[in-house]
Parts: sequence; structure tokens; C-alpha cells
Amino acid sequence: MSSDTATSTGRAPTVYVPSTEALATVLAPGKRPPRPSALAASLAFSWRALLKIKHVPEQLFDVTAFPIIMVLMFTYLFGGALADSPRDYLQFFLPGIMVTSVVMITMYTGVGLNTDIEKGVFDRFRTLPVWRPAALVGMIVGDVLRYVLAAVVILSVGLVLGFRPDGGVLGVLAGIGLLVIFSFAFSWVWTFFGLVLRSEKSVMGVSMMVLFPLTFLSNVFVDPSTMPGWLQAFVKANPITHLVSSVRAAMGGTTDASSMAWMVAWSALFIVVFGTLTMYRYNRR
Repeated sequence: MSSDTATSTGRAPTVYVPSTEALATVLAPGKRPPRPSALAASLAFSWRALLKIKHVPEQLFDVTAFPIIMVLMFTYLFGGALADSPRDYLQFFLPGIMVTSVVMITMYTGVGLNTDIEKGVFDRFRTLPVWRPAALVGMIVGDVLRYVLAAVVILSVGLVLGFRPDGGVLGVLAGIGLLVIFSFAFSWVWTFFGLVLRSEKSVMGVSMMVLFPLTFLSNVFVDPSTMPGWLQAFVKANPITHLVSSVRAAMGGTTDASSMAWMVAWSALFIVVFGTLTMYRYNRR
């Protein structure tokens, strides 16, 4: 019966009042879904990093076109001057330029993090009921695909130009594995800078200021024995030198135990020091 009809007949409208039991049933909260594990949350954020590449494919320029340019330019620019022929130089040079290109790419981890922070994305992530480091760990794990892709592109170009690794398939896989492990650890350096610096341009500027001396003052392009003594001291202590020697030995079918031990030590140091500083800074923002 409508309210107008009820008023005209002089009777009060009928109002339904639910019972206490009915209200309790309706208002009772449903069972909450279980909190995702640290692994599940990290993988979810890793997938987000891959989706960003899907929606902005231009991000792959630094892992495709840039490595190809580097290989072609340095092989034919320095090959004839530093070796009997560009092909001979390529046997020495390709593992080093692979390391240089992939290590250069790691700085984009910090740049991307800084961009997300400026947009307020990470403020939203921090409110989610997930493992707090998941957003950072997932982002870096997602970038591992970029490192592998860059290494494969460089290797493919090298094979076309005449590079022949004596270590075969296993040696190549071992070399790329060592490179990815180091790059994952080195990425934590840039996540820290991405948190403490105010703009992505600042992150990129600081990154290049660090990366250029590390990559060029190493054994990537020439044998350190041709360098002055004071420069050799820096080159021999350079973590990039240890990484290049390890990758070069693996692809050559041998093992440089000393360089590999130093490479593992540097990787652990980067994770322990900069991983800790990154999480401390991230939790205090």
C-alpha cells in the first residue's frame, strides 16, 4: 500500500523493520582473502614492470638499439687499431661490451622508481596489505628480463659479426648468468638514489657520473697491462673488471676463480649495504 493511500484511509503506512538476526547476517563482514605471500606480492609487482614495457615499448630501445650501436661502433672503430682485425678484436671485446651495456641499463631502475614516487604511485603501494619490500623487489626482478634481452641482442649481433665463444652454449649461459646476478645486485644502488634524489634527471646524472668511470676505466676495451701503473691499481680494484673477467672466462670455456670470487663478494656487498639503506629510506618516507 502506498503512503498516499494509507494517509487517505487514516491508517499509518506499514514499515518493515528487520530483526536483529537479519541485520547481523547482512552487516557481518565476509571472510577476508588471505594476505598474499612475499613471493606472490613480488611476482605481482614484477608483472607490473613487464606490463609497463608492453604499454610503452619505447622502453626497449635501451636494450635493443643501444647495444647494437655499441657493438658495431666499437668493433669497427677500434678493432683494426687494437687488434689484427675487427673480428679478432671482437673475440676479446664482446663479453666486455655486453657487461657495459647491461650495467648501463641498471640505472633505469632508479629512474623508474623516482618517477613512480613523484607520481604518488608508491604512496599507494605502501598502503596495501602486502610485504612492504615487494614493490621494490618486484620492480628489480622485472628488470631482469631487460638485462637478459640486452645480453641476447648483443650476443646475436656478435655471432653475426664472427664472435665464436670457445665455451659453447654452457659457457655463454654461465656468462650471462653471472652478468644478471651482478646486475640485480647493482640495481639496488640505483634504487637508493631513486629514493633520495628529487628528480629523475638527478638520478640519471648521478648514475652516469658513476657508471662512466667504472665501465671505461676497466678491462672492457683493452688489456690493463698497457695502462700506467697508477691506473692499473684502480682498474684491478674495479668491480666491473672482475665481472668482465668472469664473463670472459666463462664464455672462453675457462674459469677465473679469483675474479668470480670478487664478483660474488661485490654483489653481496651491494645487496647488503644498498638493499638495507634502500629499505630504511623507503620505510621512513
